[in-house]
Amino acid sequence: MILLSTLLIGLLAGVLGAILGLGGGVVVVPAMEFLLPRLGHPLTIGQAVAISQFSVLAVGLAGAASYLQQGLVRARTGYLLSPYTIVGGALGSFLGLVLPARAVATVFAMLLLYSAYTLVRGLKRVEVEREPSRLVPPAMTFAGVMSGLLGIGGGTVQVPVMNLLGGLPIRQAIATSTFIMGLTAVGNALIYQAGGLLNAQLACAIAFGVLIGARAGAGLQKRIPDRELKIFFAGLVTLTAVQLLYKYWS
Repeated sequence: MILLSTLLIGLLAGVLGAILGLGGGVVVVPAMEFLLPRLGHPLTIGQAVAISQFSVLAVGLAGAASYLQQGLVRARTGYLLSPYTIVGGALGSFLGLVLPARAVATVFAMLLLYSAYTLVRGLKRVEVEREPSRLVPPAMTFAGVMSGLLGIGGGTVQVPVMNLLGGLPIRQAIATSTFIMGLTAVGNALIYQAGGLLNAQLACAIAFGVLIGARAGAGLQKRIPDRELKIFFAGLVTLTAVQLLYKYWS
């Protein structure tokens, strides 16, 4: 029952992760932390984050492959920005082993709410490719830190950053975020494994479910209009912010 539940969590995380350019951690971490203890398998937040890194890696591999075939990934942008997220992810993973995440989660929730507001506010704006802002590299580093610390893949920051600051249309921002997160998650997962928090059996079940879901999600994404993608993304990051605030302040 525990492995089946983990597999189903991974399947849902893979579908949503590929559609929205997320690592799936917004589903995996809260679902595993709240569901598995009720099935008789106690799990700490650190263990859930460690397992979530494998879901991020699986979404990156499966989703990016499909988006590359569709020609949506801006590979040059991905290669230029991925070092910032990798460094940030390593830093966040080390912090995740030693620091309480309450304050960071609160700041992150505020950022998510602002990102959702900005995306919704720009719904009527016609998307055209623009010159990237100089704020993109530090913002992507911050996305990496959040990825490593909270196990969320970083897409909740990366997609708005690349869309609003990097000048990429929303669909290309999602595809490129998926491409970047696979590179970032490798180092994150290794750090959590070295810290003794990774449950290999549950991580494999999550990864298997995510691989199946991500392939399906990447195919569904091209059928969703840009406006609906932005609304869906804004709604999901708002829900994530509320979950973080509830978990760390309730």
